[in-house]
Amino acid sequence: MLSGALLAFFRSEPPAKVSQRTLTFAERVTYQRAIEEVYWRHRIWPKEQPDPKPSLDAVMSQPQLGKKVANYLRNSQVLEDHWQRPITGEQLQAEMDRMAQHTKQPEVLRELFEALGNDPFVIAECLARPTLAERELRAVAPQKQPLESGLVKAQAHIAKAILQPSARYRLPTISGGAGCIDNWLSTAGPPDGRYGHRAVWTGSEMIIWGGLHGGAYFNAGGRYNPATDSWTATSTINAPIARDAHSAVWTGSEMIVWGGYFYDGHDHWLATGGRYNPGTDSWTATSTINAPAGRASHPAVWTGTEMVIWGGWGAGFAELNTGGRYNPNTDSWVATSLTNAPSPRIFHTAIWTGNEMIVWGGFTATGGYQWFDTGGRYNPKTDTWISTNTSNAPDGRYIHTAVWTGNEMIVWGGLGDNFSYLNTGGRYNPITDSWTATTTSSAPSARSYHITVWTGSEMIIWGGVDQSQTYSNTGGKYDPGTDSWTPTSIINAPIGRDGHTAVWTGSEMIVWGGCATVNCTQVLASGGRYDPVSDGWTPTAPDNLPDARYLQTAVWTGSEMIIWGGRDGDFWNTGARYNPGSDAWIGISTANAPAARESHTAVWTGVEMIVWGGIDGSSNYLNTGGRYNPNTDTWTVTSTTNAPSAREFQTAVWTGSEMVVWGGSDGSEAVNTGGRYNPNTDTWTATSIISAPEGRRGHTAVWTGSEMIIWGGWDHPNDLNTGGRSFAQLTPAPTATATPTVPPPIGTGGRYNPSTDNWTPTSTTNAPGPRYYHTAVWTGSEMIVWGGYGYLGDLNTGGRYNPNTNSWTATSLTNAPSARDDQTAVWTGSEMIVWGGQAGMYPTVYFNTGGRYNPGADTWAATSLLNAPTARSLHTAVWSGNEMIIWGGQIADRTGTSTGARYCAQFASPTPTPTATATPTATATPTGTPRVTPTPRLNPTPRSRPSPPPRP
Repeated sequence: MLSGALLAFFRSEPPAKVSQRTLTFAERVTYQRAIEEVYWRHRIWPKEQPDPKPSLDAVMSQPQLGKKVANYLRNSQVLEDHWQRPITGEQLQAEMDRMAQHTKQPEVLRELFEALGNDPFVIAECLARPTLAERELRAVAPQKQPLESGLVKAQAHIAKAILQPSARYRLPTISGGAGCIDNWLSTAGPPDGRYGHRAVWTGSEMIIWGGLHGGAYFNAGGRYNPATDSWTATSTINAPIARDAHSAVWTGSEMIVWGGYFYDGHDHWLATGGRYNPGTDSWTATSTINAPAGRASHPAVWTGTEMVIWGGWGAGFAELNTGGRYNPNTDSWVATSLTNAPSPRIFHTAIWTGNEMIVWGGFTATGGYQWFDTGGRYNPKTDTWISTNTSNAPDGRYIHTAVWTGNEMIVWGGLGDNFSYLNTGGRYNPITDSWTATTTSSAPSARSYHITVWTGSEMIIWGGVDQSQTYSNTGGKYDPGTDSWTPTSIINAPIGRDGHTAVWTGSEMIVWGGCATVNCTQVLASGGRYDPVSDGWTPTAPDNLPDARYLQTAVWTGSEMIIWGGRDGDFWNTGARYNPGSDAWIGISTANAPAARESHTAVWTGVEMIVWGGIDGSSNYLNTGGRYNPNTDTWTVTSTTNAPSAREFQTAVWTGSEMVVWGGSDGSEAVNTGGRYNPNTDTWTATSIISAPEGRRGHTAVWTGSEMIIWGGWDHPNDLNTGGRSFAQLTPAPTATATPTVPPPIGTGGRYNPSTDNWTPTSTTNAPGPRYYHTAVWTGSEMIVWGGYGYLGDLNTGGRYNPNTNSWTATSLTNAPSARDDQTAVWTGSEMIVWGGQAGMYPTVYFNTGGRYNPGADTWAATSLLNAPTARSLHTAVWSGNEMIIWGGQIADRTGTSTGARYCAQFASPTPTPTATATPTATATPTGTPRVTPTPRLNPTPRSRPSPPPRP
C-alpha cells in the first residue's frame, strides 16, 4: 500500500501559474474506478456460485485502486529516466489509435471510452498511458532497477508524470462493431521467433517473412512500424508455402519472395514464390514458367524493373551457377547467361550497383572444400558476365556480408580457409576493377552470420557468432572515407544472436529475430533499433507477449484471457492477461507464484484463477498450486494439507464454491483419486473412491451444474491389466505391422456428485469408441466428446451424453473435421467449435482447420481458413461470449509458439453478469458464460523428427 505521505504528495495540486490541463492523483483514481467498473461488469460470475455477484467495492478497495494508478505513474517515470524524455502526446495518441483499430471487442472499448466521458485527454492519460507504459517497460526492465527499489527516485519526480501539459488529442473512431462471421484476426504481438527468415524495408515498415523455428517452417510474417512501435501480421491467404533460406526484395510497392527450402522427412528445394502488397495485405503467386531450378541460400537484387537471383543450393545440396531475372509487371522469367558466369557456389553475396549485379565469395564442397575469393559482375541489359579482379582481393570466404556505397562494394567478415573466422574485408571499385583492404584497427571481432547495412556514409555490422561459438551483441561502424572503425554501443543492445535480419530505415538500423544459442535452442522474437548518430539502442515493441509455450492453461474472466505456466524447452511460472478490448497483453506478477510447471489445471472462480498440480522441469510431480487475483495482481499459495497426491494430466472443474480435481498420473500409475478445494477456507476434502472410475489420464471433465462428468483417457503403462483387458474385448488386437505400441484407451466414465460424495458410472451403450486426448464441452443439457486418439489411431467421431437419461447419441461424420487429437473445443451457447490438433506420429501433421458442430441439427460446418493461425496442437482456447481466442501451442515437435488469434463464428451481443449493486449508465455489451476448455495433453509416445540439414 502507498504511504500517507506519498498519497498526499500525489494529491498535490499544480502551481497556479500552470494553465495546461492536468489530472490530480485523486482524479486518476476516480477514472481508474470507472475503468474497473466496466471490466467488473463483464467479469464472469459462474452461475453455480451460491452468492450473487458482489459489487466492485466488495472486491477492490480504494487503496488497491490507488496502487494501480501509482504503479502506472511510476512506470512512466522509470521510462522517462531511461529515455531521458517523458512519454509524448504523440505516443499516447498512437496507442489510442492502435486500441481503436485493433480492438477485438469494440463494444467493450466503447464502454471504456464512455466511462471516461469520451474525453480523449482522459482516455490518453488513464487508459492508453497504463498500457503503453507497461508494454514499453517490459523492454527496458532488464536494464532498470525493480520498480519497488526505484520508488524513492520515482516519487521524487512523479509530479511530472501527473502534470504533463495536455496535447491536442483526438478521439479515435473504434473499428468494427458490426457482425462478423467465420473470420480470423491475429492477437497483438510480434511474429513467432525464427531464423532463416528475410526482411525488407518499405520506407515506413519492416516486413519479415518465412523462416524456421525448431522443425516448424513459416509462411507467415509481420510488418513492424517503428513510428508506432507496433506489429501487424501479414496475410497467409495465397501466401507461398512455408520455407526458410529464400530470398526477398522490395520493388517500391511489393515484396517479392522466391525459392527456399523446407524439410518434412524429405528435402524440398523450391522454385516458387509470391509478391506481397502491404497496401492491400495480399499475395500474388509468381509464375513458375521458365523459372530457375529450385534452390535455397541464394541472393537476390532488385534492379528497378526486375529481380535477379543467382547461385545457391539446389536439389541434393548441389551448388548452382544458374539464375534468372523476374519481371513482376509481366510475371515472367528470363534465364541468366552461363557464359563467363562464376563457378557454382553457396553462401555468397550479391549487391546492385545501379547497372550491374556483383556477386562475390562463397563456398563449394564439390571436389573438396573451396572458399572463393572470386566473383562476377552481371549486366542484365546485355545478359553478360565480367569476372572481378582477384588481385589484392580479400581472402576467400562465405557467410560474410556485402553493401554498396554508391561507388564501391564493401565485403567483411565470414568464414575463411579451414572454417576460420575473419574480421578482415575489402572495398571493390567496379570502375577500376580494383580492391582496397579494410583496416583491422579497432575492427569488430572475427565472426560470421552477422548482418550489415549501409547508412549513406557508414557500413554498420552487428551480431553474429565467433570461433568460440559466442553469440555477439557487439558491432562496428566502418567509414570508408577514413578507413576507420567505431564500435557500436552495447548499452541496451539486444541479446547476442545470429541468423537475424536487419534493415536500414534512413535513420535507424532495425535488427530482429535469430538464434541466441548453439543449434538454435533459443530462438528469438525480439529486436532493436540502433541510431548511429546517438549510438543508442531502442528495443522493438515487446507487446508484453508471453514467451512461446505449450501445455499452458488458460481461463476467461469475462474481460480477459489469463494464460499461465507451460513449457517450450524451459518450464514457465510466468503468464499474462490478454485484453481483447484493447488488443493488449499485461504481464502478471511472479511474486509468490507457484513453481514453474506444465500439464497442470486451472479454473476460474469469478474472482480468482486457481492453478494446481502438474510436473516441473526436473520431472517432479506436484501437489502445490496458487490462486491468482487479477484485480490485485497477487498470488496466494494453496494449502497442501490433505491435498491429493502429486500428479500431472489430472482434470479440474469449478462447482461454484469448490475446485474438484481428479485422476491423472503420479509417475508410477494412473490414479482414481481426487480432491475438492475450497478457496474460502483454503482446505481440501478427498473425493470418494467407492465406485469411482478406474485410474486414468488424458481424460476429460465437465461440470453440469450439479455433477462432474469424467470420460475416456488411458491407463498408465505400468497399470495395463484392467484397462487393457477390458479394451481388448472391444477392438481388434494390433497386427504385426501396427506401429507403434500405444497405451490402451478407455471408453468408460463416471458422474461425481460433490454434495453426496458419490460416483455413478456413465452408460457404455452406444458410447463413442475408447480414446484419450479428446475434447469435451457441456451444452447445458449434454456433454459432447469428440476426436482424440483411439487404439488404431486418430478419430473424428464423437458422441453426446445426456446425464438425465444416461444415454449416448453419436455425432454426425458428415463434413466433420479430419481425425485428430490434442485439439481444443469451446461451447458458444449453440455450437461446439473444435480447432487445431495433430495426427500421426511419423511424421506428425499439425492442423489449422476445425469445425462448428450444431447438436440441435447434428451438423458440421468447417471453420474458415481465411487468415487462420499457424497449425498447432497443445494450445489453449477460451470463448469470450462472441469469439474463440486461441493462443500458444506446439507448432513442431517440442517447439512452442507465442502467437494467437481470435475466431469470430457469429456476432452475438453478450449479457453482462449481474452485480449486487446498480452500475453506472453505459451501453453495456454483454458477455455470455464461457466454459473453461480442458487442457490438451501430450501424446504418450514421443513424436521425434529427423534433424534438418546444415543451416543455410
